[in-house]
Amino acid sequence: MTSLESFRDEVETFFDATLPAALDGVTGHLARAKAWRAALYEADLAALDYPTQYGGRDLGPDHRRVYAEVSRGRVPREDNTFGIGVGMALPTIRDHGSDDLRERFLRPGLRGDDVWCQMYSEPGAGSDLAGLATRADLDGDEWIVTGQKVWTSGAQQSQYAILLARTDFDAPKHRGVTMFVLPVEQEGVTVRPLVQMTGESEFNEVFLDEARIPRDWVVGDVNDGWRTAVALLAHERVQTGVGSMGGSANQRSKAGRVPIPVAQLIELARGSGGRENRIDDPEIRQELARLHTGAVIMGQLGKRGAHPSIGKLWRTIQGRAAADLAAKLAFPTGPAWLDDGSDRGVDDDYFAFHILNCRGMSLGGGTDEIQRNTLGERALGLPREPGPDRATPFKELPRN
Repeated sequence: MTSLESFRDEVETFFDATLPAALDGVTGHLARAKAWRAALYEADLAALDYPTQYGGRDLGPDHRRVYAEVSRGRVPREDNTFGIGVGMALPTIRDHGSDDLRERFLRPGLRGDDVWCQMYSEPGAGSDLAGLATRADLDGDEWIVTGQKVWTSGAQQSQYAILLARTDFDAPKHRGVTMFVLPVEQEGVTVRPLVQMTGESEFNEVFLDEARIPRDWVVGDVNDGWRTAVALLAHERVQTGVGSMGGSANQRSKAGRVPIPVAQLIELARGSGGRENRIDDPEIRQELARLHTGAVIMGQLGKRGAHPSIGKLWRTIQGRAAADLAAKLAFPTGPAWLDDGSDRGVDDDYFAFHILNCRGMSLGGGTDEIQRNTLGERALGLPREPGPDRATPFKELPRN
């Protein structure tokens, strides 16, 4: 096994020399995202803990910790394109999929050939995910899927989706669900963007009208999709929890659910772009210290393997606090911010965007209330929230 010292040098060389050369002259969010993933994969750094047969290194937590330390603040923000695929879908397929699915999807996904989305939420089943009504019926060698999904991030540019659909309406709602891999680019799938108050369209509603899935593209077992769904949600909360505010001041992007890094707030407090210098204001310094301390604490808890819902809640609370501080530093002139003349390739409404965008952190990946329920029930052993009899067939339950 590669020593930690040699591995650290390997990762340093990648970020110092290999990656800048790979991104040189590459423009556009998706093109840069794909160039980044391809370079990472070719450098054998795309999946440290995966088996070697699927493009991994079979390395343990110490090597992953070294990578996290060296890469901190240096990963291109375009990597968020692959957050669902690399962070959620592929680990679930790795752990629960068949050999054929692993062979078919892991390497291309890690290399950045495929973009993935996650089709969980529905108009009538938001926080109550197990209440989903999209149906999948087996017809020969294919599953025929009909229904609707909503809040589907990145569906407009995805080739594949992790899909939850109901395959047994006579079973209780948690037992008649199956997880599939859905080819998104087909006639039976219609993707419609949802415009947010930021003006962006990160989310979509998706209509499935007799969409088709190969019979064997089931992750886990038929009617056992709730187990794999929960497994993916754990990966999702880890993924969203590591969306850190420890990034550098020059990494700016109007995308995803990444909080404003503390380094950027310090820059803002110092009066960048001709704004008022408030870095010596005791109240501002206290808030900056609180945000920085939170990031450090969560970094340490992450190393200890804290429950993923803790990381998700932290990102939500810290993200809102960071946006509120940005608003305090610049509003009411915030909506009229002008470009400060620096060459960052970022629109002049960067902070205004994040001030509006941060509210979605409380919803995406499971609401704050769901995270607290999860921690109470699964981490602390408290009684479950009251609800319908878990043995009642789904078709007999009241629905919206």
